Amino acid sequence: MAVRRRQRLGQGGGRALLGAVLLCVWWRAAAERVRYTIAEELGRGSLVGPLARDLGLSADELPARKLQVASAGKKQLNYFTVNEENGNLYVNERVDREEMCGSSATCSISFEALVHNPLNIFHVEVAIEDVNDNSPVFSKAVLDLDIGEWTLPGARFPLEMARDTDIGRNSLLSYKLTSDPSFSLSMKEKPGGKKQPELVLERTLDREKQSSFELVLTAVDGGDPARTGTVQVLINVTDANDNPPVFNKGVYEARVAENLPAGSLVLQVRATDADAGANGRVSYSFGNVPDGVHSLFAVDSENGEIRTVIALDFEEENKYIFGLEATDGGGLTDHCEVQIDIMDENDNAPEITILSLSNPVPEDAPMGTVVALLNVNDPDSGENGQVSCELSGEAPLSIVASPGGSYKVVTASALDREQASEHRVTVVARDRGRPALSSSTELVLEVSDVNDNAPVFEEAAYSAYVAENNAAGALLLRVQARDADAGANGRVSYWLAGGSAGAAGAAPLVSVEARSGALYAQRSLDYEQCREFSVEVRAQDGGAPARSSTATVRIFVLDRNDNAPRVLWPAAVAAPAEAAAVAPFEVVPRSAEAGYLVAKVVAVDADAGRNAWLSYELVQASEPALFRVGLHSGEVRTARAVSERDAAKQRLVAVVKDHGQPALSATATLHVVLAESLQEALPELSERAAGAEAAAAAELQFYLVLALALLSALFVLSVALAVLARLRRAGPPAVLRCLGAQRFSVAGAAFPADFCEGTLPYSYNLCVAASARAVPEAAWPPPPVPVLSAEELLGADSCEKTNLSNSAVEGEHPGDPDASQACPLDVARQGGQRSVLQCRKEAAGAAVDREEREEARRAAAPPAAERLARFIAPYPTLRPDRPRGADPFCSSLAEEPAAEQGAEAERIE
Repeated sequence: MAVRRRQRLGQGGGRALLGAVLLCVWWRAAAERVRYTIAEELGRGSLVGPLARDLGLSADELPARKLQVASAGKKQLNYFTVNEENGNLYVNERVDREEMCGSSATCSISFEALVHNPLNIFHVEVAIEDVNDNSPVFSKAVLDLDIGEWTLPGARFPLEMARDTDIGRNSLLSYKLTSDPSFSLSMKEKPGGKKQPELVLERTLDREKQSSFELVLTAVDGGDPARTGTVQVLINVTDANDNPPVFNKGVYEARVAENLPAGSLVLQVRATDADAGANGRVSYSFGNVPDGVHSLFAVDSENGEIRTVIALDFEEENKYIFGLEATDGGGLTDHCEVQIDIMDENDNAPEITILSLSNPVPEDAPMGTVVALLNVNDPDSGENGQVSCELSGEAPLSIVASPGGSYKVVTASALDREQASEHRVTVVARDRGRPALSSSTELVLEVSDVNDNAPVFEEAAYSAYVAENNAAGALLLRVQARDADAGANGRVSYWLAGGSAGAAGAAPLVSVEARSGALYAQRSLDYEQCREFSVEVRAQDGGAPARSSTATVRIFVLDRNDNAPRVLWPAAVAAPAEAAAVAPFEVVPRSAEAGYLVAKVVAVDADAGRNAWLSYELVQASEPALFRVGLHSGEVRTARAVSERDAAKQRLVAVVKDHGQPALSATATLHVVLAESLQEALPELSERAAGAEAAAAAELQFYLVLALALLSALFVLSVALAVLARLRRAGPPAVLRCLGAQRFSVAGAAFPADFCEGTLPYSYNLCVAASARAVPEAAWPPPPVPVLSAEELLGADSCEKTNLSNSAVEGEHPGDPDASQACPLDVARQGGQRSVLQCRKEAAGAAVDREEREEARRAAAPPAAERLARFIAPYPTLRPDRPRGADPFCSSLAEEPAAEQGAEAERIE
């Protein structure tokens, strides 16, 4: 499990002010640094530490603060990750300490943790602890060693050292040798605490007894659990070569500069051998060294010169330690150690990495707001790796250094988007090497808008001029306001804020278009009612909260000549008929001289300016030469002296005109009486009054006659309409009924022959509808019966009358019961033997019998008769049971009822 540790403040602090300041600075720096320690080779997802909690962030703040990991190198950034939910730091990729740091005693990974709202940076360092994950390794599988049989016991033969890439106790090796009575293992201390294994000869060798030995050398590290590595040692017993080669130094050291050209000499080692010949010839080679050493250095086997194969780089490795081996011709060897230190040169410019950039920044950001986080790294060491940063360019920004090679770019003063919507600055990083190297990067900072500007009108007050009688909706003027803000904050709309355009609740005189600021007249303006007014126009932007400003608009109504002059004196009369009676008059003495003031015409004009300038002119007068009118004063004066020949009554008509275009005018009528005094003028006034009354009476009589004629016409029309309505309800006229195609008289006209009894003559005409079977469809009515003259009817000599036979009537049906009911015919036949009264009595009885027979006949009537009855039912005039009066052409279809006839007979008697 990961081990977590956070740096904290040390206790103490002096009383001096300097100590307190230093302590404060140290506390702030320590508070921004977090350190954790983990072991290498942890699996992915392993917990490193609660980063959010160690930075003082609660779980509720994490979504808003947006904790994240940033680093100058992409490789370091991939090793760790932060969980967004709990803010813990986890391993994201396997960490191999030997791969990252090699043989360095310490190994750590540094990165930055960023938090937003507000933006801040914290330096995080994770130390990697070594674990015993590497076993000791020998460069050869078999070590060949030649030992002469004459070698004395106690001789030492150095063996190859094993190599362990771990560090610390995990790299401390101990050796073991398989048991053999002829040999033992001894350790020789080396610089740095390392041990050199040496083979010790315990007894004299005899080649004839045993010519070779096979031993196993085991290297054991100090880890827990320990790891081991083995190599086979093959010993050959020889006859000669009793002296091994010996290096001049056990450790060779060299210091070379990096970027040394390939093939450059680093150092030269030397070993000597006391033997002669081939046994004294020494060759040089690498011992147990890492593979990287073979790619960087080469050793000359003859002279021991070590040269570079490629250019060295201090940033990759600043020190190399490896072993060399010297071997003589007899197989004896010696070992030495070579240490090569690489000196740094200023060959790397600073690297600038933008960790975070807040873009855009609101213009109301307070001073000191962090807008960018930078990391500057120089791989060089010493002064070559010491970096300073600065900003180049004019901008309200400054750069502040933070621990761990980080820098903050903060606002140095207030921002104003209206002055500069973006700022471009160059970050320059420069080291302290000689010559100094530098690098730069450009930062583009956009400034976002804040609604900090109210709309501003182009003019504080506007004036507009409009002629009266304008059309509704006419454009008066346009107001315009500008807002320096952008977007919705700079979008201006216009409203009416108030003014003297009208009282509250009254219809407004003007309106403003919200987008364009155009002012329109809501209705036609009248100069005589309102000559000028003002409105307040408000310009408001779309920000939140909105800002606004107002401007005053004064609107002047220009006059037009739309009012004619109005005459105040003499006052105009309503009707011409009354003019003679009520018209004003002036009395002028006949002794008046020229220039006498008769009267003054007083007129006014509601217009203004030239439209109200009035001029007077006399257009009509009984005596044109007698009077004159002042052009501008309207004074009526005599143009000459009044003479006896001048008429007593004078009528003057003056016209009053204005100076408008076109000019309007009015007339004034003035009556003048020429008399010395008012008493002398009264007769003239009386005649004028009498004439006026006569004219009024004549006019009244005309209207009365006209009203009477209209009433008479309405009455006649009403009577005609009533008669027409009555005729429409009663059906067609009797004449038309008698002339119908299927109607004819069954009894001719008859008159009584005897008028001696003093009764009035009665005649009865009967019209009945012929049967459909007896009368064809095209039957015409029979010819009229002869009618007696008046003289014959009224003759006093004799009451006898000529018998009128009913046989002359066509269409008479013998045996018809109705034929015997004609009482006047019976009287004619009997020569007047029966009186009319008796006849009527008999007729009344016969009518009763006839009704009974009619009812019986109707009951036994065929279907055709029923259809005829239904046909005549809607027409009351055709019903046989309804009495009718005398008709000039025909009588009723039946006689009056018996009761009515009896009453009439009694009345006649």
